[in-house]
Amino acid sequence: MNNNIRISYPSSEKMYMQGTIYPDLRVGMRRIMLTPTVKTVGGRRVAVENEPVVVYDTSGPYSDPDVEIDLARGLPPLRKPWTQRRHGTQMACARQGIITEEMEYVAIRENMNCEALGIETHITPEFVRSEVAAGRAVIPANVNHPESEPMIIGPAFLVKINANIGNSSSTSGIGEEVEKAVWSCKWGGDTLMDLSTGTDIHETRERILRNSPVPVGTVPMYQAFEKVGGRVERLSWEVFRDTLVEQCEQGVDYFTIHCGIRRKNVPLANGRLTGMVSRGGSIISKWCMVHDEESFLYTHFDNICDICARYDAAISLGDGLRPGCTFDANDAAQFAELDTMGELVERAWAKNVQVFIEGPGHVPMQKIRANMDRQIAKCHGAPFYTLGPLVTDIAPGYDHITSAIGAAQIGWQGTAMLCYVTPKEHLALPDKEDVRTGVVTYKIAAHAADLAKGHPGAAVRDNALSKARYEFRWKDQFNLSLDPERAVEYYKTSNSVGGKYCTMCGPDFCAMRISGELEARGCDLGVKELKGVKGS
Repeated sequence: MNNNIRISYPSSEKMYMQGTIYPDLRVGMRRIMLTPTVKTVGGRRVAVENEPVVVYDTSGPYSDPDVEIDLARGLPPLRKPWTQRRHGTQMACARQGIITEEMEYVAIRENMNCEALGIETHITPEFVRSEVAAGRAVIPANVNHPESEPMIIGPAFLVKINANIGNSSSTSGIGEEVEKAVWSCKWGGDTLMDLSTGTDIHETRERILRNSPVPVGTVPMYQAFEKVGGRVERLSWEVFRDTLVEQCEQGVDYFTIHCGIRRKNVPLANGRLTGMVSRGGSIISKWCMVHDEESFLYTHFDNICDICARYDAAISLGDGLRPGCTFDANDAAQFAELDTMGELVERAWAKNVQVFIEGPGHVPMQKIRANMDRQIAKCHGAPFYTLGPLVTDIAPGYDHITSAIGAAQIGWQGTAMLCYVTPKEHLALPDKEDVRTGVVTYKIAAHAADLAKGHPGAAVRDNALSKARYEFRWKDQFNLSLDPERAVEYYKTSNSVGGKYCTMCGPDFCAMRISGELEARGCDLGVKELKGVKGS
């Protein structure tokens, strides 16, 4: 494993914004430097500077050249001083009128330099506090994961995305999973779910947590299931409880727990085309049938909340009865579980535990709105977190696209976080390239939703890139994109550089090789002939 992983972006620099309530806060952002616009004024060429664009940054210390990185030691414990002088969960503080360091941090982060740009915004530290107090937003931040940079999940904020990683006993090793975690952060992943199975679950999770600048979630049932040798009948509340405490102690920020499955609702999935596709949901459902008892996750939900409250870990109520195909969407089984989740939300809030709701799954476009409406109505405004949804089932190998179509729509309608789908969904575990494709695809969906919602400052980057495209500032167009390296790669393979080019942009970047077109844009500084040469 490479112990000195770094993240870099072209023409970018790490910057920090300072807090006001807490002046010692340093909120990491990324500043993208732009080239000048060249205009012809009165027969003279004039260079007009373009201001840098500040963007949300999930890369943590990995993109800061002044921070020493050592994966064996882990990242600096950013939040440790904050948690040491505070008692209670984020929700408990919010309800008491206290604005925590995390709340001011996410307010600054969400605004992406709005104040300097003169953009009006409603996102203040007080607004963040009020949304957390009401349960409409979640700041997943276990006190034992001080390496994480605070972020917020809620419909009033930027739509976030989650990346699933994880190994099994027969696939990748711990080092590869840590590299995939950092890789996800480079491309914009807001949270990570470690879905590891096999013999190294604890060690894999430990290394990911110590080196993750974003919140980390897990499905505790996976490890509990391994502890009983994969025998459902041997599962018990005690085994699950001990696993939950173990993972809280390590610092897991949020847990997917399928507490909404009730014994009486399990048979509702029998008439489905694809039955029950959730692994965690299938495990607890089979336990209910084997023992003919109510799920211990449901009967011990208050105990689960008590444990999570001690560590300020959030609960993601898992959709164990989610539809596994579009045919099964919005059926009685799915909605029975969702209705139960609404009951559990209020029980979690009563103990000052932050909670959000997981949703489908596979849903055709005409049924997406009904999912959002029912979730809002039944779950009291708790944030919604959806996998896609996938809007068709006929595209294995392209499910990142079929799901992003649904993700953009449901994000616009109010879903707060989108779980990515990679090209290998339904086919294999993702490798690094699949993680990259999944994350970037979902950043597109999330950003499209932010634009549609009118999030403050969301259009700044789009407008800057559009201006660069119009002015043939190719480097800026690439550098402002979500995946600059891929944009340059495609450009280079599609354009051999022969004929004329603009030395301001250079042969690698300027596609406008006809002198007249260059002059029309005022981009003809030093036009030269370059015969038969390709960009390096």
